[in-house]
Amino acid sequence: MVGRLLLRGMIVGAFAGILIFAFAHAFGEPLVDWAIGFEEKAAQAAGETSEPEIVSRATQAGIGLFTGIVIFSTAIGGLFALVFSFVYGRISPFGARGTAALLAIAAFVTISLVPYIKYPANPPAVGNPETIGARTELFFIMIVASIVGMIVAVGFGRRLAARYGSWNGAIIAGIGYVVFIALIQYLLPPINEVPEQFSAVVLWRFRLASLGMHAILWTTLGLAFGAWAERQLPQPRYGNTTLHRAWHAK
Repeated sequence: MVGRLLLRGMIVGAFAGILIFAFAHAFGEPLVDWAIGFEEKAAQAAGETSEPEIVSRATQAGIGLFTGIVIFSTAIGGLFALVFSFVYGRISPFGARGTAALLAIAAFVTISLVPYIKYPANPPAVGNPETIGARTELFFIMIVASIVGMIVAVGFGRRLAARYGSWNGAIIAGIGYVVFIALIQYLLPPINEVPEQFSAVVLWRFRLASLGMHAILWTTLGLAFGAWAERQLPQPRYGNTTLHRAWHAK
């Protein structure tokens, strides 16, 4: 059964990748072209020679972008299915659709939204090439901290639910997660390398389009995978480990 879920997760992830590519090609690539033009004009004004184009822009925005997005989304879909198979029937009494939707929301907040608030995506011409290593490290530190905080919050919330009820336990755990993330974001250094002449509108639209790509990925996984998995899985009873062993053995 886990193998079947893994395959379905990868298929849904590939489908999400196609949707993301269409969205990125329509809304993201024009902004990238504008940013590249801005970078080239700035280099010409500074008397710098343009570097040779190893891969054509058409290839980057076409088959290159499509291949990268689909492979990434397929991998994420497989990981999503594996995590789903572990938490199904353990963290909530919801069925397959509810569990997948809840997991997708948690993943979007933890992996995409929270790190994005601190270190949003930047188009070409934004950012110092010499600091790319440090910026990448800080971004992944933020992702790891967010994932650890979410895992601790979920475990803490389950313990509180037994004493204060599910709703109150979830609220207290959620507040704890927000406080933890606020502290981490306060301690991590900010990054501000946007040129003064760069269009604020283009920057905002690019970052919005980038976040929209993440939203498409997690929404597709949460809805499509949950609906597909529901056909094969029984309705769980919360915390029923016997049920877990039964369907994992199928």
